[in-house]
Amino acid sequence: MEEFDFLVIGSGSGLDVANVAANQGQSVAVVEKGPLGGTCLNRGCIPSKLLLYHADVLETVERAGAFHIDARVEDVGFADIVREVNEEVEADAESIRQGLRSSSQHSLFEGEGRFVDDHTVEVVDGEDDGARLRAETILIAAGSRPAIPSIDGIDEVDYVTSTEALQLETPPDHLVIVGGGYIAAELGHFFGTFGSDVTIIGRRPNLLPEADDEVAESFTERYADRFTVHTGHTATAVSESSGTVSVEAQSYEYGDDGGIVDDDTSVTVTGDELLIAAGRVSNADTLNLDATGVETDEQGFVETDEYLRTAADGVWALGDIVGEYLLKHNANHEARTVARNIFGSDLEPIDYSAMPFAVFASPEVAGVGASESDLRAAGRDYATNTYRYEETARGDAMKAEGFVKVLIDLDGEILGCHIVGPDASTLVQEVVVAMTAGTGTVQDIRESIHIHPALPEVVQRAFSGQFTRGGHDH
Repeated sequence: MEEFDFLVIGSGSGLDVANVAANQGQSVAVVEKGPLGGTCLNRGCIPSKLLLYHADVLETVERAGAFHIDARVEDVGFADIVREVNEEVEADAESIRQGLRSSSQHSLFEGEGRFVDDHTVEVVDGEDDGARLRAETILIAAGSRPAIPSIDGIDEVDYVTSTEALQLETPPDHLVIVGGGYIAAELGHFFGTFGSDVTIIGRRPNLLPEADDEVAESFTERYADRFTVHTGHTATAVSESSGTVSVEAQSYEYGDDGGIVDDDTSVTVTGDELLIAAGRVSNADTLNLDATGVETDEQGFVETDEYLRTAADGVWALGDIVGEYLLKHNANHEARTVARNIFGSDLEPIDYSAMPFAVFASPEVAGVGASESDLRAAGRDYATNTYRYEETARGDAMKAEGFVKVLIDLDGEILGCHIVGPDASTLVQEVVVAMTAGTGTVQDIRESIHIHPALPEVVQRAFSGQFTRGGHDH
């Protein structure tokens, strides 16, 4: 058995903490079963956003006619696009692997890590199969994987998850997507822009159900213009014949509280490719946590306290496997907190109060803080204001559609901001900064000088207009 000061399972954001440990002079073990770099680099945000930017370029060319510019796309090297992106990702992963292999401060063990006890991990099914490692401090950062819902016939048909979809070198003729979240939205945009007919089956009344209701409704309407969208439907059965996949989906009506109130009708859709994009599940079930004092919740995510300590002494956790926010920037945020708490003098609780998200679809969506439904459910009084892109000079020049929605308390504190429209992921950032580094009030944005005529004026005006008071449900 080899002994180390620090051991991390997973090579995504957990590596950031491992590097701090190494810089503190500690001996460090890294256990990783797959390509180095974690979900974001290999199967998530990096390859998807590299691919999506190509779709954005194509969409820009196709919109040129709206600006009286005659432009035509004569050819698209789709396979070249996909291969180039995946080769770049593979090279980055291999670079991390080689860096760890050659490091005098890190020891890389390739294989799946499984706990033997609270501080002992065995490596299985990989290059270092059979290795047993013991460490005083262990960080669980083993991520998540695509969820496969219980659908009749799902085991008998060929389907892809986001992992395989990012490697398809030919766009499907007709892509059927089961799921209505950000993965469905982004991949629907990608393949739809490159010529696929797209059908989306979403369980909730709107796509992007985690977004503010107004934003989600606007986004769903825009997507319904582009694609075939069946919201309020649950996929119940799938079958395949002669290369055609059929999906049967049951529709439901939802009450004001989000509960199902009436069983209605079903639809059957067909396509040549089926994408399952129904969320993600924790990889905690692969780690033999029963051999430890680490606890998981009902969904299988590792439970931690506010400092990201698990119930086992000396064992910490971060990232997707914790399940707070399945976002790379959240995992990085948690990594900074874990590093401070392990190697600093005082414990600091994790702060999720201004955690932004973005969906790189068309239109883009981004948000930070509470949604209006969150505030109503919590019984909070609030005020809200909305400003549209096209009412600014730059938005008008871009022929942009969309809006910025602001939620504040009655004293002017920023409670949330939600955006649908071009560059939403960029525009939300000044609100995040105001909430974390400023006073956290509307004054931070109202009183800052905004370049005219630039797109951030839509944010400034949303924070400067006449707010309408809202209240909780009774």
